[in-house]
Formats: sequence, C-alpha cells, structure tokens
Amino acid sequence: MTLPLLLTTYGKLHCPLQNMNITKKYCTFAGQKHTIMIDTTVFLDKKAAYFTLGCKLNFSETSTIAQTLKKAGVRTVRKGEKADICVVNTCSVTEVADKKCRQAIHKLIKQNPGAFVIVTGCYAQLKPEQVASMEGVDLVLGAEQKGHLLDYLTSLDKKDKGTSYTSKTSDIHSFSPSCSRGDRTRYFLKVQDGCDYFCSYCTIPFARGRSRNGRIEDIVAQARRAAEEGGKEIVITGVNIGDFGKSTGETFYDLVQALDQVKGIERYRISSIEPNLLTDEIIEYVARSRAFMPHFHIPLQSGSDAVLKLMRRRYDTALFASKIHKIRSFIPDAFIGVDVIVGTRGETPEYFDEAYRFIESLDVTQLHVFSYSERPGTQALKIDYIVSPEEKHNRSQRLLALSEEKTQAFYARHIGQEATVLLEKPKPGFPMHGFTDNYIRVEVNAESTLDNHLVQVRLGDFNEEHTALNATLIHS
Repeated sequence: MTLPLLLTTYGKLHCPLQNMNITKKYCTFAGQKHTIMIDTTVFLDKKAAYFTLGCKLNFSETSTIAQTLKKAGVRTVRKGEKADICVVNTCSVTEVADKKCRQAIHKLIKQNPGAFVIVTGCYAQLKPEQVASMEGVDLVLGAEQKGHLLDYLTSLDKKDKGTSYTSKTSDIHSFSPSCSRGDRTRYFLKVQDGCDYFCSYCTIPFARGRSRNGRIEDIVAQARRAAEEGGKEIVITGVNIGDFGKSTGETFYDLVQALDQVKGIERYRISSIEPNLLTDEIIEYVARSRAFMPHFHIPLQSGSDAVLKLMRRRYDTALFASKIHKIRSFIPDAFIGVDVIVGTRGETPEYFDEAYRFIESLDVTQLHVFSYSERPGTQALKIDYIVSPEEKHNRSQRLLALSEEKTQAFYARHIGQEATVLLEKPKPGFPMHGFTDNYIRVEVNAESTLDNHLVQVRLGDFNEEHTALNATLIHS
C-alpha cells in the first residue's frame, strides 16, 4: 500500500551505523502518524541552479524549493560553476510564456551539461508530457507535487526520458506555504493559491487548481520569522488573494488586520486584488493602517463592459470606477496599478476605443499591458471576432503611451516633497535606490550600508532616464 504524503513536520537525523544523513518525515494516514526515512546523502556537496518565469508567486515558491534543497545539503551554484541540479519554475499565462519556458530549459541544460533537470510550475502542470519529452529533462512535477519535491527526488540518476508526476485539476488540494526573500530587500509571502473564477481567456484554474489558503495563525508566524531575520517589507502574494479564507473560514480583511500587528514589519504591499473583492473596509483600513502601504494593484483587463462579459469577469466598469474613486477619496496619493489585456477575442475597434476612453478617464498611476494570447481549452476560443497581431501591437502601444503619461504625472506631483524610502542594495556602479511608501522609485547618493534601512529624503527631479526621481537624504 502506498501512503499519501500529507506532510506536517520535518526533522533531520544522523545514522552512525550507516554513516548517512537521514531526513525524517511524518505523514498522517488513516488517522495515524507514520514516519518515513529518506536518505539525503545523494544531495551532499551538490550545487543547484534555479530559474523562475512568471509571477511573484512563482518566485516565492522557487525560493522555498531552494530552501528545501539547502536543508538537504544542496547549495546554490555560484557564478562560473556548473550545477548538478537545475530547477525551472514555469509560467503558462500566454503562448509567449510557454516559448520562454522552453528556451530557459534548453539554455540551462546547455549551460549545465549532465545536470539533473527538474521542471515544475504552470507549464509543467498543463503540458507534462510535452515537457517530459524534452531532451535533458529528468523530472516534471505538477501543482500538487512541487511542494513535496524531495519525495520525488530520491535519485539524481539521469534516464533516457523524463518522468512526470501531476494530478488532475480536481485533485489539486494542498497548500504549500512560502515566505521568501528575493534578491532585493522585500519578502514575498504566499497566502493563497488557485482560482475559482474560470475567466474565458485564462488557464490558471487548470494549472493551479481551486482556491485554497493557509491559516492566518500560520501566515502571521511566517511574517514574524521574516521580521526576526531583519525583514522590513513583505509583499502579499497569491493567485486570487481577495478570495482568501475559503479553506479556513477566515477573510482577507481578517488577515490584513492580523499582519498589521506583527512587530518589525514596517511595510506590507498587496500584490494584486480583484476589484469585486477589494472591499470598502479594506480600503479604509489601509488608509489608517500602521504598515499597509498606499499602493494597490487592481486587474481591470478591459474598459468595455461588453468585453468584460465576454471575458466572464465578475464586475463592470461602474464598479471598477467606484473603487478607484473610493481609494482616491481616502488615500489621495496612493499608487494604483492596473492590468489591461488588449486584442482579446471579441474586442472590436469600437470596443477598444470605448475601453481606451474609460481607462483614460481613470485617476490611476500605471498600466500593465498584456496582449491576448490564445490558450488551448479556454472558452474564449468560441468567440468569433479575432484581432490581428498588428492591431494588438497598435492597441498595446497606445495604452503603454497612456500609462507613461499617467506615471510621469504622478511622479511629478511629488517633486519637492519629503518621503520615507526603504533603500535597496544597487548593482555595482549604480546609485542606491528604493521606493517611497506609495511606490515612487527614487535614486539617492548614500552608503551601501543603508541597504534595508528606512530613510527620510526630499524628492527632486527625474533622473536622466525618467525612470525614477533623484532624492537627497534629510539628516536629522
């Protein structure tokens, strides 16, 4: 009988008789606790390379995978070294994303000949056979399996053909927690996974399963550990974070209030939240919060009600406009980022013009513009009207120009003001940089020792590239 690995606790033992490092795992089966011993000597002195594509959630999960391998004895490869293990965490939001995943896999295999190659993420879940058949790929893990990578990595012996382990969408149930620090100062805290919305153009529910989440108690504990490690800023991530609580009977508003009480964390940012789930009480709480920043990222996708219906979105433009008005009335200087998709099936020239006028009328800060990409198995393929690639490009360029105009105006309004900036370590030869509470990027001449420090600055004019405001430190 094979026991399902519902892992709850990890421990590590040393076995003197066999001179082996053993990872001890506990799993629950039929109401009883079982112990599983896994030999981790295969990982000792091994080096791993990691490559992540896609969203912040993927980056957070990759970091957790790296931490898991590190505990088993694997260190991250240094510059110039060849890796023994390669892990690619993939995205599949567009056909371009699929192509980038294949390119990344081929590149890592070429750069690290003989390495054991593991591919996971959305592309791996949606097209496991295709990924497993790629030359050099050894192991493919789906959404349900990636949180338990060590269970499937019992050997680093390469085979002629890759092996895949995936589950049907309906069988994706586990929530794998993740709170990781990237290359920058901030941490990324995963609070939710999966989606129940099934928008007509999207494959994410098939790639990640239904909406589920961790418990507030456990998530707060992760935030406390980040604070103990010196973390000051946390980005709250997930697939549909406003839907938080379905697994535990809690709400996203409950989570926001609990996280705000964690001492040591000075800043939280909400990565993205659906407009119909961004409640007035959340907006009002952020306005008076100790640590939640005046920064929202809200997917609109289209400014045409007709197209929103074709997309099967759960709001209309009137609701979206009311949310922007609510934010501005309570937090006038908030940074508001908006996702927009252009060229979706059914978006006639008239509908796009309608959408453009609506977006132009919104008091938002920045647009994240994506060109529609057809995904196999989605309901959007049943819509007749198709936008040409050339027209998609033209529409995208129009919205990007509008975005630049709005962002530059937002930045310009803050020139001459004082602000608090969390500084980040720059690349060699570049000035220190960081972000204000409302997400204005600044550059400042300061010592690198101020990395991960909150400092007071006066905002000056634009830098040469117009990508940031120059700032000067205010010395007390």
